[in-house]
Amino acid sequence: MTSTVKSDIEIAQAAKLKPIMGVAAEKLGIGPEHLEPYGHYKAKVSMDFIRSLQDKPDGKLILVTAITPTPAGEGKTTTTVGLGDALNHLGKRAVICLREPSLGPCFGVKGGAAGGGYAQVVPMEDINLHFTGDFHAIGVANNLLAALIDNHIYWGNGLGLDPRRVTWRRVLDMNDRALRSIVNSLGGVANGFPREDGFDITVASEVMAIFCLSRDLADLKRRLGNIVAGYTRDRAMVRASQLNAHGPMAALLKDALQPNLVQTLENNPAFVHGGPFANIAHGCNSVLATTTALKLADYVVTEAGFGADLGAEKFFDIKCRMTGLKPAAAVIVATVRALKMHGGVAKDALATENVAAVVRGFSNLKRHIENVAQFGVPPVVAINRFIADTDAEMAKVTELCASLGVEAIPCNHWGEGGKGAAPLGRAVLKVIESGKSAFKPLYTDDMPLWEKIRTIATKIYGADDIIADKRIRDQLHELDETDVRSFPICMAKTQYSFSTDPNLKGAPSGHVVPVREIRVSAGAGFVVAICGEIMTMPGLPRVPAADRIDVDDRGRISGLF
Repeated sequence: MTSTVKSDIEIAQAAKLKPIMGVAAEKLGIGPEHLEPYGHYKAKVSMDFIRSLQDKPDGKLILVTAITPTPAGEGKTTTTVGLGDALNHLGKRAVICLREPSLGPCFGVKGGAAGGGYAQVVPMEDINLHFTGDFHAIGVANNLLAALIDNHIYWGNGLGLDPRRVTWRRVLDMNDRALRSIVNSLGGVANGFPREDGFDITVASEVMAIFCLSRDLADLKRRLGNIVAGYTRDRAMVRASQLNAHGPMAALLKDALQPNLVQTLENNPAFVHGGPFANIAHGCNSVLATTTALKLADYVVTEAGFGADLGAEKFFDIKCRMTGLKPAAAVIVATVRALKMHGGVAKDALATENVAAVVRGFSNLKRHIENVAQFGVPPVVAINRFIADTDAEMAKVTELCASLGVEAIPCNHWGEGGKGAAPLGRAVLKVIESGKSAFKPLYTDDMPLWEKIRTIATKIYGADDIIADKRIRDQLHELDETDVRSFPICMAKTQYSFSTDPNLKGAPSGHVVPVREIRVSAGAGFVVAICGEIMTMPGLPRVPAADRIDVDDRGRISGLF
């Protein structure tokens, strides 16, 4: 397998896929009776089969995270796929677990999330578009609750919901800034009582988080029932269960809850299940996919969204805290290009060697290394190599990482697949075999909510403090008097900086994190702290990725990446 100048979609379309039934049987021992196929190359694994695995021992869990993202690209998903293929290349039994892509980035600015080059999961077009319909089911379940809320108010409002305090928002899996703030129920008496409303993107919804954190259908239904739909005039919570919404919502999600099985370009098994967006959501793939993979493989490679300050922190403090998962190692993905951008180099000058800029930008990688170490998980740095990277620049990154006691491994999985990440695989195995991992969360359950937010801001973001107006502080104080106090925090913040200013690159310190809004996700079991100017419904850029996407008269898609 050699590197060629082909686009990701061209490489994916030229791939020789095996029927998913064969991959499941050969690599995982899953018989066809336990699979629900979606065509020849995608299938869902049955809940009956998952239940049959309960007494099997778990494999080792490896988290792949990254430095703070830049327009230069980092390649976290590509590295996750490459590492999984590398471990299989080295003779290990490994499975990867990825998040499902959202249509918002696919047609917006970021592109798809199926990997790249010769380290992809396939069928790439299906995965990046409608896939098995999971996000559709999540959106419909979310909007069913919204419809039931407005219908309840229309037919007498027996629960006393204050229309001004309805907190449940509708969702759409597309970037659409025009829907951020709306007024619904206009048009007269027949259409209900007008009130302010708004949309979030589907992947930022609490239903998505519940879907990803649920262990089975009973857990899903319980969590859905705990959703806070809004408040009465005297500030009492009104739950989805009081509207009898949890049953029909669970019915809509029943099939989607089964993990999706696909394959890499090297025909290794991959679970792709659950939502992305660690900037405004918890950014992890489903618990069901991860725990199922751990029963079926000796090594499971999974990812968390964006940089380690967002995705890895939430993976550790939310997903691992709730499930008891204990990662054996972490991989932090970096590129020379991105480090140079953090060192002040403009995107159009990245092809020029600049070791001094690498040194300046290393401050960002250094903080991510230190942050991951705070959780007791030993990291390895994967340097995702680009053609223009020079030997001097690569050597400097390796040297700087070594000064922190961390091994940095140059990787070429984009061009060579698993073989190109084999040195990374060996380094990760060495860390796992050392037994040094001693995972622990960043904060305790009983810490006040304000202090949990402050702890994340100061220990992970390098901030001096957090600020919020009296309304926010009073809300948190009231929540501390309830069982919500024990919930972990899900920070919603720009992914482009440790601060809330997306233009501050590197490792800024001494800044203050403003907390703009608090949302209680009682079904998911966490509290969302919305900080700075981050939006839970993104907008499209001036020139969206949709401009490049097309399909010919034979049905062949182009421009998707």
